[in-house]
Amino acid sequence: MAVPSSPLRVAVLASGRGSNLQALIAAREAGELPVDFVMVGSDKAKAGALQLAETAGIPTFTLDPKRYAHRRDFDADLFAQLDASGAQVLVLAGFMRIIDGETLKPWVGRTINVHPSLLPKYRGLHTHRRALDAGDAEHGASVHYVTSELDGGPVIAQARIAIQPGDDEHRLAERLLVHEHQLLPAVLRLIAQGRLALTQRGIVERDGQPLQAPLQLRDGDLVD
Repeated sequence: MAVPSSPLRVAVLASGRGSNLQALIAAREAGELPVDFVMVGSDKAKAGALQLAETAGIPTFTLDPKRYAHRRDFDADLFAQLDASGAQVLVLAGFMRIIDGETLKPWVGRTINVHPSLLPKYRGLHTHRRALDAGDAEHGASVHYVTSELDGGPVIAQARIAIQPGDDEHRLAERLLVHEHQLLPAVLRLIAQGRLALTQRGIVERDGQPLQAPLQLRDGDLVD
Protein backbone atom coordinates (compact mmCIF):
# COMPACT_ATOMS: atom_id res chain seq x y z
CA MET A 1 0.00 0.00 0.00
CA ALA A 2 1.44 3.35 -1.04
CA VAL A 3 1.87 6.14 1.47
CA PRO A 4 -1.24 8.38 1.12
CA SER A 5 -0.65 11.92 -0.14
CA SER A 6 -3.67 13.20 1.80
CA PRO A 7 -5.59 12.08 4.89
CA LEU A 8 -7.24 8.69 4.53
CA ARG A 9 -11.00 8.97 4.11
CA VAL A 10 -12.66 6.78 6.74
CA ALA A 11 -16.26 5.80 7.40
CA VAL A 12 -17.41 4.23 10.67
CA LEU A 13 -20.42 2.04 11.45
CA ALA A 14 -21.60 1.69 15.03
CA SER A 15 -24.73 0.51 16.80
CA GLY A 16 -24.14 1.70 20.35
CA ARG A 17 -22.69 4.42 22.51
CA GLY A 18 -19.64 4.91 20.28
CA SER A 19 -16.79 4.76 22.78
CA ASN A 20 -14.41 3.34 20.16
CA LEU A 21 -15.49 6.06 17.75
CA GLN A 22 -14.75 8.62 20.43
CA ALA A 23 -11.27 7.14 20.83
CA LEU A 24 -10.69 7.49 17.10
CA ILE A 25 -11.91 11.09 17.07
CA ALA A 26 -9.70 11.92 20.06
CA ALA A 27 -6.67 10.41 18.33
CA ARG A 28 -7.34 12.45 15.22
CA GLU A 29 -7.79 15.66 17.20
CA ALA A 30 -4.51 14.98 19.05
CA GLY A 31 -2.70 14.79 15.71
CA GLU A 32 -2.01 11.07 16.14
CA LEU A 33 -4.28 9.79 13.37
CA PRO A 34 -3.98 11.21 9.82
CA VAL A 35 -7.53 10.50 8.69
CA ASP A 36 -10.64 12.36 7.63
CA PHE A 37 -13.87 10.89 8.97
CA VAL A 38 -16.30 11.32 6.09
CA MET A 39 -19.32 9.44 7.47
CA VAL A 40 -20.69 7.68 10.55
CA GLY A 41 -23.63 5.36 10.02
CA SER A 42 -25.83 3.29 12.28
CA ASP A 43 -28.74 0.88 12.32
CA LYS A 44 -30.00 2.58 15.50
CA ALA A 45 -31.47 6.08 15.30
CA LYS A 46 -30.64 6.78 18.96
CA ALA A 47 -27.11 5.37 18.92
CA GLY A 48 -24.74 7.48 20.98
CA ALA A 49 -22.18 7.19 18.19
CA LEU A 50 -24.34 9.41 15.98
CA GLN A 51 -24.40 12.14 18.61
CA LEU A 52 -20.63 11.94 19.03
CA ALA A 53 -20.17 12.24 15.28
CA GLU A 54 -22.50 15.21 14.98
CA THR A 55 -20.67 16.99 17.79
CA ALA A 56 -17.41 16.40 15.92
CA GLY A 57 -18.90 17.73 12.68
CA ILE A 58 -18.94 14.36 10.93
CA PRO A 59 -21.87 13.62 8.56
CA THR A 60 -24.18 10.84 9.78
CA PHE A 61 -26.91 8.58 8.46
CA THR A 62 -29.25 5.95 9.87
CA LEU A 63 -30.96 3.02 8.16
CA ASP A 64 -33.71 1.10 9.91
CA PRO A 65 -33.38 -2.66 9.24
CA LYS A 66 -37.06 -3.16 10.03
CA ARG A 67 -37.98 -1.31 6.85
CA TYR A 68 -36.31 -3.98 4.70
CA ALA A 69 -37.80 -7.35 3.86
CA HIS A 70 -34.37 -8.86 3.25
CA ARG A 71 -31.01 -8.35 4.95
CA ARG A 72 -29.24 -8.09 1.60
CA ASP A 73 -31.44 -5.13 0.59
CA PHE A 74 -30.53 -3.33 3.80
CA ASP A 75 -26.83 -4.01 3.25
CA ALA A 76 -27.04 -2.83 -0.37
CA ASP A 77 -28.46 0.52 0.72
CA LEU A 78 -25.94 0.71 3.57
CA PHE A 79 -22.97 0.28 1.27
CA ALA A 80 -24.44 2.61 -1.32
CA GLN A 81 -24.27 5.31 1.36
CA LEU A 82 -20.67 4.38 2.12
CA ASP A 83 -19.71 4.43 -1.55
CA ALA A 84 -21.28 7.85 -1.96
CA SER A 85 -19.28 9.19 1.01
CA GLY A 86 -16.00 8.58 -0.81
CA ALA A 87 -14.65 6.50 2.06
CA GLN A 88 -11.50 4.50 1.36
CA VAL A 89 -11.62 2.46 4.58
CA LEU A 90 -14.52 1.27 6.72
CA VAL A 91 -14.24 0.74 10.48
CA LEU A 92 -16.82 -1.37 12.31
CA ALA A 93 -16.78 -0.02 15.85
CA GLY A 94 -19.48 -1.91 17.69
CA PHE A 95 -21.68 -2.45 14.64
CA MET A 96 -23.94 -5.28 15.75
CA ARG A 97 -25.03 -6.69 12.41
CA ILE A 98 -23.70 -9.43 10.17
CA ILE A 99 -22.99 -8.04 6.69
CA ASP A 100 -23.98 -9.94 3.58
CA GLY A 101 -20.88 -11.54 2.05
CA GLU A 102 -21.62 -10.55 -1.54
CA THR A 103 -22.23 -6.94 -0.58
CA LEU A 104 -19.02 -6.88 1.42
CA LYS A 105 -16.80 -8.26 -1.36
CA PRO A 106 -15.64 -4.91 -2.83
CA TRP A 107 -14.69 -3.78 0.67
CA VAL A 108 -12.66 -6.81 1.77
CA GLY A 109 -9.14 -5.61 2.52
CA ARG A 110 -10.34 -2.15 3.48
CA THR A 111 -12.79 -2.97 6.27
CA ILE A 112 -11.66 -3.62 9.83
CA ASN A 113 -13.52 -4.58 13.00
CA VAL A 114 -12.69 -4.45 16.69
CA HIS A 115 -13.86 -7.53 18.59
CA PRO A 116 -13.65 -8.09 22.38
CA SER A 117 -11.84 -11.42 22.49
CA LEU A 118 -8.51 -12.95 21.58
CA LEU A 119 -9.60 -14.31 18.23
CA PRO A 120 -10.03 -17.02 17.12
CA LYS A 121 -11.46 -17.54 20.63
CA TYR A 122 -15.04 -16.48 21.27
CA ARG A 123 -16.42 -15.22 18.01
CA GLY A 124 -19.83 -13.62 18.30
CA LEU A 125 -21.46 -12.33 21.49
CA HIS A 126 -20.93 -12.54 25.27
CA THR A 127 -17.18 -12.84 24.96
CA HIS A 128 -16.37 -11.65 28.49
CA ARG A 129 -18.77 -14.11 30.07
CA ARG A 130 -17.41 -16.94 27.95
CA ALA A 131 -13.82 -16.17 28.92
CA LEU A 132 -14.75 -16.16 32.61
CA ASP A 133 -16.81 -19.35 32.32
CA ALA A 134 -13.88 -21.08 30.64
CA GLY A 135 -11.53 -20.14 33.46
CA ASP A 136 -9.16 -18.29 31.12
CA ALA A 137 -6.10 -16.63 32.62
CA GLU A 138 -6.18 -13.78 30.12
CA HIS A 139 -8.64 -11.98 27.91
CA GLY A 140 -8.31 -9.36 25.23
CA ALA A 141 -9.45 -7.58 22.13
CA SER A 142 -8.61 -8.08 18.46
CA VAL A 143 -8.73 -5.91 15.37
CA HIS A 144 -9.17 -7.94 12.21
CA TYR A 145 -9.93 -7.53 8.54
CA VAL A 146 -13.60 -8.24 7.88
CA THR A 147 -14.59 -11.09 5.58
CA SER A 148 -17.84 -12.97 5.04
CA GLU A 149 -16.94 -15.26 7.96
CA LEU A 150 -18.25 -13.89 11.26
CA ASP A 151 -15.27 -12.56 13.26
CA GLY A 152 -13.16 -14.88 11.12
CA GLY A 153 -11.08 -12.51 9.01
CA PRO A 154 -7.29 -12.28 9.36
CA VAL A 155 -6.29 -10.82 12.73
CA ILE A 156 -4.09 -7.71 12.59
CA ALA A 157 -3.41 -6.89 16.21
CA GLN A 158 -4.46 -7.72 19.77
CA ALA A 159 -4.45 -6.27 23.27
CA ARG A 160 -4.19 -8.65 26.22
CA ILE A 161 -5.06 -8.29 29.89
CA ALA A 162 -4.86 -10.73 32.80
CA ILE A 163 -8.16 -11.87 34.26
CA GLN A 164 -8.21 -10.93 37.93
CA PRO A 165 -9.83 -12.89 40.79
CA GLY A 166 -12.48 -10.22 41.38
CA ASP A 167 -13.53 -9.88 37.76
CA ASP A 168 -17.14 -10.30 36.76
CA GLU A 169 -18.47 -9.78 33.25
CA HIS A 170 -19.01 -6.03 33.69
CA ARG A 171 -15.68 -5.31 35.38
CA LEU A 172 -13.74 -7.34 32.83
CA ALA A 173 -15.44 -5.53 29.97
CA GLU A 174 -14.68 -2.12 31.45
CA ARG A 175 -11.04 -2.96 32.08
CA LEU A 176 -10.62 -4.24 28.54
CA LEU A 177 -12.32 -1.25 26.96
CA VAL A 178 -9.42 1.01 27.95
CA HIS A 179 -7.12 -1.16 25.84
CA GLU A 180 -9.58 -1.35 22.93
CA HIS A 181 -9.48 2.45 22.82
CA GLN A 182 -5.72 2.29 22.23
CA LEU A 183 -5.75 -0.73 19.92
CA LEU A 184 -8.17 0.48 17.26
CA PRO A 185 -6.51 3.88 16.64
CA ALA A 186 -3.09 2.20 16.55
CA VAL A 187 -4.20 -0.17 13.79
CA LEU A 188 -5.97 2.55 11.80
CA ARG A 189 -2.83 4.69 12.07
CA LEU A 190 -0.78 1.99 10.33
CA ILE A 191 -3.38 1.76 7.58
CA ALA A 192 -3.46 5.54 7.17
CA GLN A 193 0.34 5.57 6.91
CA GLY A 194 0.19 3.01 4.11
CA ARG A 195 2.05 0.45 6.22
CA LEU A 196 -0.63 -2.23 6.51
CA ALA A 197 -2.40 -4.26 3.84
CA LEU A 198 -4.26 -7.49 3.20
CA THR A 199 -2.97 -9.46 0.22
CA GLN A 200 -5.20 -11.28 -2.26
CA ARG A 201 -4.14 -14.51 -0.54
CA GLY A 202 -5.56 -13.23 2.75
CA ILE A 203 -2.20 -12.51 4.39
CA VAL A 204 -1.70 -9.42 6.55
CA GLU A 205 1.44 -7.49 5.64
CA ARG A 206 3.13 -4.68 7.53
CA ASP A 207 5.70 -2.68 5.59
CA GLY A 208 5.48 -5.29 2.84
CA GLN A 209 6.35 -8.20 5.12
CA PRO A 210 3.87 -10.92 6.19
CA LEU A 211 2.91 -10.93 9.85
CA GLN A 212 3.89 -14.19 11.49
CA ALA A 213 1.45 -13.50 14.33
CA PRO A 214 -0.90 -10.65 15.29
CA LEU A 215 0.81 -7.47 16.45
CA GLN A 216 0.56 -6.87 20.20
CA LEU A 217 -0.31 -3.64 21.97
CA ARG A 218 2.46 -2.49 24.31
CA ASP A 219 2.33 0.93 25.95
CA GLY A 220 0.14 2.28 23.18
CA ASP A 221 2.30 0.95 20.33
CA LEU A 222 1.98 -2.17 18.19
CA VAL A 223 4.93 -4.55 18.35
CA ASP A 224 5.74 -8.00 16.99
